[in-house]
Order: sequence, then C-alpha cells, then structure tokens
Amino acid sequence: MVNPNCSTPMVGSVAKTSSVIIVTLLALSGCQTLATSTGSNSSQSMTNSNLLTAQMPASDRQGRIAYVEEQGMGAAKISTLYSIRPDGSDRQLLDQLNGYIYAPAWSADGRLLAYSKQASRQYPFIYIYDMSKQTRNLIVDARGSNLSPAFSPDGQKLLYSSSVGGNADIYELSLINGITKQLTTLPSTEVQPSYAADGQSFVYVSDKVRAGRPSIYRYNFATGNAALISAGSYAASPQLSLDGQQMSYLNGRQAAVMTLNNKRVLNLAETGLDEPARLSPTGQYVVYAMQNSKINGQTGSSLVIRSLTGSSSYTISSKSGGLIRSPIWGR
Repeated sequence: MVNPNCSTPMVGSVAKTSSVIIVTLLALSGCQTLATSTGSNSSQSMTNSNLLTAQMPASDRQGRIAYVEEQGMGAAKISTLYSIRPDGSDRQLLDQLNGYIYAPAWSADGRLLAYSKQASRQYPFIYIYDMSKQTRNLIVDARGSNLSPAFSPDGQKLLYSSSVGGNADIYELSLINGITKQLTTLPSTEVQPSYAADGQSFVYVSDKVRAGRPSIYRYNFATGNAALISAGSYAASPQLSLDGQQMSYLNGRQAAVMTLNNKRVLNLAETGLDEPARLSPTGQYVVYAMQNSKINGQTGSSLVIRSLTGSSSYTISSKSGGLIRSPIWGR
C-alpha cells in the first residue's frame, strides 16, 4: 500500500470512506551528529559538516531544507514544520499544530512551501507558506484526504492527490484562476505526484497492477498516457532531479536513487522510518530522515546529508528529540 509521504493514521473520526482510504495510503508509504552533540563529538561533527557543505555548489549550500518533526502520539500528537540550512544552522519554525503536517514541497524559486495539515477530526487540507511574507494560505479544503502537493516549475499550478471523489486520484490546481482538473480516473490508488523540471510530465505512484504493490509511473501531459518507471515489487515517493536524469524514491524500505537512462539503483539506507531520499538542487547530494537507536526507551531521528559522488555524510539532530519526517531540499 502507498505511503503518501506520511506515516500516521488519522486522528478522530471523519467519513468512513475517507478513513479507509487514508489508512490504506498510510500503509504504503558512519555519520556524525550536529546541533545537540556535546564535547569532542560535537567538534568533529561540525568539522565534517563544514568540510562537506564547503564543497557543495552554491545552489545546494544556500538552499533550505524543510522537514516535519513529530512528538507525542494519537490525540497528543504535535507536528512542527521547520526549515534549516544544509549545514544545520538557522533553524526556523514555520508552522505547528496539535495534529499532523505532511509532505512539504518547495516552489522552484524556494519562496513558497506547500504542505498538508490535519487537525483532530478534520481532513488533511493543503496550505502554502510564503517564506518572505511569513504568511500561510489555505489552498485546498475539499472533503477528502488532500495530500502530497507539488508546484509546477513555473509556480502557477499545483499537483496533489485527493480522495474527494472516493478513491485517491491526482488533481492539478491552477494557482492563477483556481480551476481544478482531475488527471487520473482509475479505480486504483494514485498518489504522490511530482513534476518534471520541464513541466511536460510528472511522476506518481499507483497500485493499479496489484493492490498493495505500488509502482512509479510517468504521466505525459501531451498524451495523457502513463508509462511504468520503477522495477521491483514496491516503489513509492518519487522525485525527479532538475536535470531529469535521476529519481529519488523509496525502494522497498530503502531510501534510494535511480539513474533513469539505465535503471541503475543506488540504495542508500534502510531508514527505519520508510522515508525516501530527496535530492539537492544539483542532484549531487541527498537528504533523508534516519531513525536513531533507542535511548531510555525513546526513539528519535536525524537528518542525514549525503554526497552521491562519495561516501561522505553527516547528520543533523532533531530540534527536540522527536521523529523527523519528509525532508525536502529547496533552492
């Protein structure tokens, strides 16, 4: 079953059909530590971070990583949306609620951030946060599970999945005139859309061949047809690189990157959180969430920054020891 970039069931009670759908969706789905380390380990960690980030192209080094940090369980769940620099500095709190925040996604210019919020006994709705104005606006409030927003390259449209029609399908919303177009109409589950950089296609996840066995497809806007991309029995949460040559995704339980021309797969790590990797703007680095070892019965997680051209990596600790979800690297 598909994990639409989130991993927690709904809180409270909404319509029975929607509950079944979202539960189905949610079931798919050598480092050092920064920020909270102390003593010699902290010094070594900062050195590793500085060495790796100093080598990054400016677009990667100056970009921001957005992510969600979760604390508590059930009705006591608190979700916080942060943005942070790749070197672990300048962490900013963007949004917080008693409930769930899912799947942030940057606009191409790094000015806007789209994501879903779900308060208790409500559907997940989609919001857009303006980084410069520090304002957020409700964009999609349909009576369904509205998840996985993704900006078009020109910033004028938004792809997302919604169960407003019964099962989960993919929709495209014009941010200029507010017109929404349904792009998939299959009886299966279609979720997690993400535009290609040229705006002519997008990748998404569907279990249309076999329920519970998601695969990744590319939808062509010109033809309205979709072609299979992924191999294997389980693939979800795709993201294409800006040059169109790579795709980061969840390969089984592995954060992975595929080179598209030869379908070569680089498995990076089994994160313990069923979290995919996300590419930096240049496609030379990735970020993903990694579960930490249990300490006093509690399990936290960290952000892992890793080079794809070598084995260099480092981690950034969570703000308050919670679980990190859905990191995404913007410009």
